Amino acid sequence: MKETDSNKLSIANREIAFQHQEKEDRAAELIIANKELLFQNEEKEQRAAELVIANKELAFQNTEKEKRAAELIIANKELLFQNEEKERRAAELVIANKELAFQNTEKEKRAAELIIANNELAFQNVEKEKRAQELIIANKELKNAQDDIRKLNEGLEQKVIDRTAELESVNRELEYVNKELGSFSYSVSHDLRAPIRAINAYTKIIAEDYGNKLDDDGNKMLASIINNSKKMGILIDDLLAFSKLGRKQVILLETNMIDLVKMVIEELVFDEGDHIPVFNIHDLPAASGDKSLIKQVWVNLISNSIKYSKYKPTTQIEIGAYEQDNLMVYYVKDSGAGFDMKYYDKLFGVFQRLHSQQEFEGTGIGLAIVQKIIEKHKGTVWAESVVDEGTTFYFSLPKSFKI
Repeated sequence: MKETDSNKLSIANREIAFQHQEKEDRAAELIIANKELLFQNEEKEQRAAELVIANKELAFQNTEKEKRAAELIIANKELLFQNEEKERRAAELVIANKELAFQNTEKEKRAAELIIANNELAFQNVEKEKRAQELIIANKELKNAQDDIRKLNEGLEQKVIDRTAELESVNRELEYVNKELGSFSYSVSHDLRAPIRAINAYTKIIAEDYGNKLDDDGNKMLASIINNSKKMGILIDDLLAFSKLGRKQVILLETNMIDLVKMVIEELVFDEGDHIPVFNIHDLPAASGDKSLIKQVWVNLISNSIKYSKYKPTTQIEIGAYEQDNLMVYYVKDSGAGFDMKYYDKLFGVFQRLHSQQEFEGTGIGLAIVQKIIEKHKGTVWAESVVDEGTTFYFSLPKSFKI
């Protein structure tokens, strides 16, 4: 039992010695490990110090890089701006080159035109010299002609003096003749009216007192005498009016044509059974004229249109005006009997008629009076007509003038 315990103790001692040896080995290893750890710690501290230095260097480099990056951004912006400026300059240079090319082309054209102009100028100078020579000759001829004209004028002045004296004498004679004609017209009209009035009066007395004793033919003859004596009175009045026109002084005033035409229409008198005319009146601008004379023109022309439309179912009369060559042209248009234009030259003659007295009554003086009035106003009267379709009478008046 003791041996057993001794063995166990010996084994335990050996085990303890072994463990002690192991502890010593572990302690030696631990010392070595501590030394290694110490060395490593020192290395780490060195590495940490180096890392701190490296981090500072890296931070410094990063700061420098940021500065360089900022500078690079500024430099890039500057470079971009410079590139844009260069592109602008290049575009401007292209335009300038085109403009320069255009100007050079224009200069070449102007140079060519200048050469042509110089050639033309040289030619004109030669022509001017020729004209100058011709002018010298013409001036000599003109001087000779002026001498001739002066001599001729001297002779003409004397002739004018002589003609003026003759004209004054003729004017005095004309004044005397006009006075005599006025007296003659008055005497003729007075002397003719008296027997005509007597014929008319006696015929009416015969018709009233003895009409029941006469047969139909006798009464027709009396009616014919009364009618013809009446026509003779109208003819005398027309002749007297026509003769007075030559001596009447024209008084020019602005004449309201619309009012004048309306006045003439209102004064028209119609017998029972007559067609009442339908008037279509357009714009009638005013003109310069003698109101009383122009009224007579409207009376004659409108009465004419009514008279020559009496055989038509209706009497349509159109009155209007238009402007032409600084003149006012007025017209009266009907759809009546009309006339053949081949007899136009007789239209405005005294006592000239284009229809028979049986068809249309009248003295044949009305249109002559119209023509004379318009001529005294420095105007013109004319007509256009188609047989059975109607007639249009025109007359023109200056818008403003002096006689």
